[in-house]
Amino acid sequence: MRKVEVVPYDPIWETKFKEEASKLERLFEGEIVAIHHIGSTSVPGLDAKPIIDIMPVVREIERIDEWVGHMEALGYRSFGEHGIPRRRFFAKGEDVRTIHVHMFEEGDEGVTRHLAFRDYLMTFPDVRDEYAALKQQLASQHPEDIESYIQGKQDWVSATEQEATLWYMSRQQI
Repeated sequence: MRKVEVVPYDPIWETKFKEEASKLERLFEGEIVAIHHIGSTSVPGLDAKPIIDIMPVVREIERIDEWVGHMEALGYRSFGEHGIPRRRFFAKGEDVRTIHVHMFEEGDEGVTRHLAFRDYLMTFPDVRDEYAALKQQLASQHPEDIESYIQGKQDWVSATEQEATLWYMSRQQI
């Protein structure tokens, strides 16, 4: 059973991202176009579950399936698309997860969605703080039920992702 633990922002998360990103860049050399720190641990000042979310952007998503064994050798478990078409999802750690890898192909809307949400929370501290409060409330309500925690955030995240994507796309036009 995965516990729900939301903790204050820790600057060490950026270091952990860089360490793991460099391993992935070496493994997928030539296939990775960019690699981003996403999710709550990428937003300074945001309370988060201490799980580093990494988003490698790759040339061809189908080719990633050839590397599953190599990812397993690094301690990852493959979940395939895991509910999001044209994504490859990997997790490190069973009961206590430490890293999630969300791979998307260059140009996929998932890339834009994740970067927009991250940048929006970084730019608007009031929205970031509202999200932190929601996460803390849900973690205290569902300390041993990750699914209820995730579902409790879903409406807020979906609405904010839509706002963030519109904001992000308008900035890309400049």
